[in-house]
Amino acid sequence: MTEHVDAVWRTLRRLGLRPSELDDGVQQVFLVLSRRLEQVEPGRERAYLLGVALRVATDYRRSRRRRPEDATESAALEQRPHEGVSPENLLDEKRRLELLDELIGQLPEELASVFVLHELEELTRAEISQLLALPAGTVASRLRRAREQFERLCKELERSDDRTP
Repeated sequence: MTEHVDAVWRTLRRLGLRPSELDDGVQQVFLVLSRRLEQVEPGRERAYLLGVALRVATDYRRSRRRRPEDATESAALEQRPHEGVSPENLLDEKRRLELLDELIGQLPEELASVFVLHELEELTRAEISQLLALPAGTVASRLRRAREQFERLCKELERSDDRTP
C-alpha cells in the first residue's frame, strides 16, 4: 500500500489541505483503509484510497470553515527533497504547483474532485463514477464543466499576465 502514499498526498494537497495538515490527512486515509481492508477489492486499492482522501479533504475544509484560520499558518508549500535539481528549477516547480492549487481551489468542490481524480490521478470516468457513487453521465458532465472552467481561469490568468508591465 505504500506505493499509493504519493497519490494520496497529492490528492489531499490538490483538494485544499494545508501543508501542515497533509501528514495527518494521509495518516487518516490509511487508518480508514486498515479498518476496512477486507472490504477493498484486490486491484482497487488506489481508487479506494483516493475516495477516502476525497472524504478526508471535505472534512478538513468543513472543519476549517467552522474555526478561524490560524494566523501562524504558512501558505507556502512544503519543500519535498529533490536530488539533482537546481534551486531555480525547484522554485519554478513550486510556483507552478502553487498556481495549480490556486486554480483548482477556484473550482466548485464537486468539479474539483472529479477534475483532480481524472486529470491528475488518472482514474477513469468509470472508476470515478463508482468511487463517488455518481452516474457516469454526471461524472462526464462535471469533468467537462471542470475542464471548461479550468481553461477559462487559465485564459484569464494569461490575459492578466499580458497586461502586467
